[in-house]
Amino acid sequence: MAESAVNYKCPNCSAPLSYQPGKETITCEYCGAELATKAVEEMYAQAEERATARAELEDKKWETEKAGNEWAAEDEANLRALVCSSCGAEIVADMNTMSTQCAYCGNPTMVPQKFSGQLRPDYIIPFKKTKEDAIAALKEFYKGKPLLPSGFDSANKLEQIQPMYVPFWLFDAKVDAHASFHATNDKTFETSDEIVTITSHYECNRAGKMAFANIPVDGSEKMSDDYMESIEPFDYAEMVPFTQAYMTGFLADKYDVDAEASVPRADKRVEESAVGVLAGTVTGYDSVNCKASSVCKEDGAVAYAMAPVWILTTRYQDQPYTFMMNGQTGKTVGSLPIDKKKSLLYSLLVFALTTPLFYYIARYLLTEMWEG
Repeated sequence: MAESAVNYKCPNCSAPLSYQPGKETITCEYCGAELATKAVEEMYAQAEERATARAELEDKKWETEKAGNEWAAEDEANLRALVCSSCGAEIVADMNTMSTQCAYCGNPTMVPQKFSGQLRPDYIIPFKKTKEDAIAALKEFYKGKPLLPSGFDSANKLEQIQPMYVPFWLFDAKVDAHASFHATNDKTFETSDEIVTITSHYECNRAGKMAFANIPVDGSEKMSDDYMESIEPFDYAEMVPFTQAYMTGFLADKYDVDAEASVPRADKRVEESAVGVLAGTVTGYDSVNCKASSVCKEDGAVAYAMAPVWILTTRYQDQPYTFMMNGQTGKTVGSLPIDKKKSLLYSLLVFALTTPLFYYIARYLLTEMWEG
């Protein structure tokens, strides 16, 4: 993550810079920008100082070995693992929970086996949304979608609805972040015979120390990262120390991605978040692009938590569609079928509205398709 080398690049186009003997300025061979040698020296002296400091600073690792705890013998005695004979998904439930369907593939046979070999979570976020809330949220989710098949609302059948605690690794970190941005401002004016645009280029450097708490990375390969990140955020103020009482009557997914394997995803989310914070301070320009960045961890801790999710599966024209709802906030995501005819009509309509020359052609085609 740390930037420990410096390349001499044009601040305008990022092409490599080279000094041309006999000149008092350094000229970029690609965009023609002329830079005073003193300005280039000052600009890259700062970059070299930062690179040297980052090369000396060892990027600390996450303390993944501290996430989770050992299960007590009495806790393990009250749990069992349910294994789907169809897709191999392994789900944890208490001894009173009877599961007849797999939350992932809908297979009706779940074979219980002895529970073992997993860490005990540090925290749990209790369910707040009920089954009725999940069904209502699903109907609201596909309500009013213009490209949805006309019969989907009445014809799709809710085949399965399961409440599931999903394993998450929560990463905390203090970081030292730096980013360089290329910004531009355009000024346009008219002369008697032409329109002239003058573009001014700026290099904007930002740096700061930041602290991030509870950056989530889900610990299940079976759960889509896109879906899980789409139903974020969870309200971690309502997270409580783990107790089995909250699992009574619910299923829980067993993690198959451990904390150490989740580190690359956590690093990426930390870096994107840190650079995003720095980018938010670069204001007053027409365009802003990040050219280089470095984010170094000063401290990194990890906790193991369970987050509540409703998984709903509907079937339409023999095709299953899966939806997920945040069991705490009610935020819902999922995939929906698209009516190809409506999609074509919509594309033609947009094309017609943005291209007056083809208005009558589009109008004729739309009329023919509706009547047909």
